[in-house]
Amino acid sequence: MNELNPRGTLLIAGGGGFIGGWMALEALKRGFASVRSVDVKPIDEWYQVHADADNVVLDLRNPDDCRRAVQGTDHVINLAADMGGMGYIEAHRAKCMISVLINTNLLCAAKDAGIGRYFYASSACVYNVDKQRDADVTPLKEEDAYPAMPEDGYGWEKLFSERMCRHFCEDFGLQTRVARYHNVYGPHGTWDGGREKAPAAVCRKVAAAKLSGNHEIEIWGDGGQTRTFMYIDDCVFGTLMLTASDFTEPINIGSAELVTVNQLVDIVESIAGVKLRRNYILDAPKGVRGRSSDNTLIRKVFGWEPKISLEEGLEKTYRWIYDQIAARGRSPEAAKV
Repeated sequence: MNELNPRGTLLIAGGGGFIGGWMALEALKRGFASVRSVDVKPIDEWYQVHADADNVVLDLRNPDDCRRAVQGTDHVINLAADMGGMGYIEAHRAKCMISVLINTNLLCAAKDAGIGRYFYASSACVYNVDKQRDADVTPLKEEDAYPAMPEDGYGWEKLFSERMCRHFCEDFGLQTRVARYHNVYGPHGTWDGGREKAPAAVCRKVAAAKLSGNHEIEIWGDGGQTRTFMYIDDCVFGTLMLTASDFTEPINIGSAELVTVNQLVDIVESIAGVKLRRNYILDAPKGVRGRSSDNTLIRKVFGWEPKISLEEGLEKTYRWIYDQIAARGRSPEAAKV
């Protein structure tokens, strides 16, 4: 990782978010001379705050704030976006698309500042929805993003921003790297309030049911939807590996361990030592029927793919969420998966 460990500063845009907090911690562990975490949220709302980092509140939708953020930095990891689980992105398509301002203005600022490497966090939501209508889905290869038919709102913003990164590299020589994340989860993530994703939502509901004694769980859809879920440690490692490399095309960073939502619940129930009655909400937002990461390219280029099993990652995530609920002294009202 020498390319990303200069005597300078690594900027983490969205550093107050879930992935950003873990990214900052890993960068500090690896000995970066300085790590600057930037987020629009007040610092007391950040998911993790690291005293050794330069923690700054800026609105990266604003060009002037982007210029301030990159000043004196060597590399940029852009994780900043308005996003959440399926219920959130389906209900806030325009808000999710406004994130295009972040990447646009940050790319311009990075180009003008002579940034060495610029990483952009894209999403599996860029993939053509027609290829994801069956639970027994064929794993998605990078070329399956075209012809373009991504998930409306959030997916279109991600796909457009990928193209911006490509053309800033071609036209201006800015060394951009793009990863398509597949459902990142882990401790210190969103677990209630409507923005949480399925692993955290299931962990919360199972923990709440166990603590309350009300052994029921509400599931969006029929539980047959399939997904792959990537633990945060694999996400951070893969991101830094890609950013340090010479590979310039978008690439999947995701687990290939495909499960149904029902199987996801099975695993968390086993961890919790409880069995719940399932109530299926068939008219709730469900997203695509099936989605899986094809890791052929990342194995070929890097000889690596995400390795942490879903059971191992959910064990850590469930224990953390259980502790959060217990610390509140109450079981939160069930939100929907």
